[in-house]
Amino acid sequence: MATDTSATRAPAASRAAAAPRSAIAAVGRACFRHRWLLLVVWLAVAAGGFLASGPVSDGLSDQPGANSLESIQASNVLDKESKVGPTIAGEVTGIDPGSAETRNSVVASATTLAHIPGVRSVATPYDTGVPAAQAHQLLARDGHGLLVTVTLDELADGPQDTAVDAVSKQLDVLGSTLRARAPDARLLLGGGPIMNNQVNDQVDHDLSLAEGLSLPLTLVVLVFVFGGIIAAGIPVFAAILSVFAGMAALLGIEHITNIDQNATIVVTLLGLGLSIDYGLLLVARYREELAHGYSPEDAVGRAWATAGRTILFSALTVAGSLCGLVVFGVTSMTALGVAGVSIAAVAMLVALTGTAAMLGFARKRIRPSKRALARLDERGPSKHAGDAADRGFFAGLARVVQRRPLVTAIAAAAVLLAIGLPLLGTTPRLNPLSGFPKSMSSVQVANDLSSQYGRPSDPAMTVVARTDAATLDAWAQRWSHAPGVVAVPPADQVAPDLATVDIYVAGDPESTTARNLVHEVRADRPAGVTSWVTGDAAVLDDMVGLIDSRLPWAIAVTVAAMFVLLFLMTGSFIVPIKAIVMNTLSLGAAAGVMNLVFQHGVGAGFLHTLTTGSLDPFVVVGVLAFAFGLSMDYEVFLLSRVKEYVDAGEPTDVAVRRALQRTGRVITSAALLMVVVFGCFLVGRTYNTQQIGLGLAAAIAIDATLVRCILVPATMTLLGKWNWWAPRPFARWHAKRRATLMPELPAQSAPTGELAGVR
Repeated sequence: MATDTSATRAPAASRAAAAPRSAIAAVGRACFRHRWLLLVVWLAVAAGGFLASGPVSDGLSDQPGANSLESIQASNVLDKESKVGPTIAGEVTGIDPGSAETRNSVVASATTLAHIPGVRSVATPYDTGVPAAQAHQLLARDGHGLLVTVTLDELADGPQDTAVDAVSKQLDVLGSTLRARAPDARLLLGGGPIMNNQVNDQVDHDLSLAEGLSLPLTLVVLVFVFGGIIAAGIPVFAAILSVFAGMAALLGIEHITNIDQNATIVVTLLGLGLSIDYGLLLVARYREELAHGYSPEDAVGRAWATAGRTILFSALTVAGSLCGLVVFGVTSMTALGVAGVSIAAVAMLVALTGTAAMLGFARKRIRPSKRALARLDERGPSKHAGDAADRGFFAGLARVVQRRPLVTAIAAAAVLLAIGLPLLGTTPRLNPLSGFPKSMSSVQVANDLSSQYGRPSDPAMTVVARTDAATLDAWAQRWSHAPGVVAVPPADQVAPDLATVDIYVAGDPESTTARNLVHEVRADRPAGVTSWVTGDAAVLDDMVGLIDSRLPWAIAVTVAAMFVLLFLMTGSFIVPIKAIVMNTLSLGAAAGVMNLVFQHGVGAGFLHTLTTGSLDPFVVVGVLAFAFGLSMDYEVFLLSRVKEYVDAGEPTDVAVRRALQRTGRVITSAALLMVVVFGCFLVGRTYNTQQIGLGLAAAIAIDATLVRCILVPATMTLLGKWNWWAPRPFARWHAKRRATLMPELPAQSAPTGELAGVR
């Protein structure tokens, strides 16, 4: 049924004159006109990202801050000088180690392994000339298994990969040979190189699975929101472009710092989440302008002048929130920060250019919703745009909050604090074995090393000293009877003037006992020689200390960036402080949820998550940094609309109520989409994928409900006109800059809703 909206639409003669003159509006119109060029450019960039693949590193060296730590200095010394590389373990189960057939097969395989280029040594239970106790450690306690360990030379990445592949294939041949004679025989591959490869493969699989699951679900939600497949498809296509373009950006980041698995996860998560959010906002605002009678090109210009400006500030706040990660001086944190800043920039560029180009192709295939047209008819030419904003669910919710703002604010803050309390009891772990699926052969070997061979998979610490192995071995024996120590194997001469010795403890190599032992060993070093202590417990202890010392500086950088950006947007000193405090409460609650699920296993069965008994401190810091930026994303959405109403002369409480009604749907829809995207990463089977996904999903859900719909209206109502206070010189400066850089739209007397174009 046709609807006459001529009374509420802008006359055709005035529409051209009403075109906004902002730079962002000009970008939108230019991309709308040159859509073919933009499409070719973005497809080429995305294709490059699709074909790109970067190296994965441990991310704990190569930075000044990390190099100041003893454990990292030791690792760097070993990397540069040691001639001994990593070890690959082949565990054979379901056989009789005492049989001649097994012995002959293992010895023959060991001979072949020893001749593979890059192999330094091979150890089996049948070696001659070694102590009986050492050979016995390669036999399973149940009498049905044995170990074949292959130690590599210290090699460059390419030759090492070749050697690992050759050793793996030969061990698989041994497994096939034994299985032909004993049907129950099984060979499992383990060791550091094997685990790294399997974890990388698992993370890649997790990302592909999450993307394949989240994109269709997102499309379904967007079809419901927009009521059409074309309008819904634009944000999804923009998200795909952003993810692959972000992968291309990682190629450049490779030349700045090493890229680890978490950086790849971040690019995927933020690329999907931010692009869908930005596309939702722009397409909805575009449909709103169409409802007012503007041509497609003029509608793009007007939408970009308002929603585009919001997206620009949003991307800047997300990027600014991640600058603090660089302060830590650790490669993995720097990679997270740089990757996050790059994908925020990419998502913003794709939204402002690629979305405009896609709208140019769609043109009139995207129409204003019937609801938007009906609202314009109901309002009529004489009624104020704010009338509709005083009605609706979110306006009603704001009224309820504004009746008792102090009580509501206190209650909401108390709930957030209660949810965040478990964070205080967090146990940090960097590499929990329980954080990887038990189906991985390397995980099974690591578990069997402890249960079947009486040797933990990793030493709690490794002492590196510039001396000979005999001298270091004599010193190390004093620790063989220390509390918690289960083994101190003979020292190794890894270079002419460099020796190492491992110290194993019972249970978790990153436990409190192990970390305390690190302090004792460092206080009683080998006399007269230069030495370092590294290993799992030492690295964890050093990294936690680094985080503790650098965290205040990282917070200061992030807070300063947020304060400046929010001041530039609002002209207020109070609003940025309030936003930062409330976002801190929200982030604390999200971290508390992570603690409950991953450390204590609350809801782990329902969510199908791993219970690690700990949290990775780097993952927690990274999640909080990204969640802070995403929370500010919604803060920008809401504050930009509140500011529009205040500038139009509305009292703050009325502006808050109307802004919440107008942005409530966009925040809720955007939050729902992000929760869907991030929640899909819970299908991953590695702890870092799950922790990042759940942490961000919880932060977004909490922020879009308790904070944005309850705490923000309550506190802004309490503050009233003081929300907009700034020292007079700053206020004058902001007013002048705003008039120059942020011209108001000339046609509409009052702001309208971002989601007037939503079905």
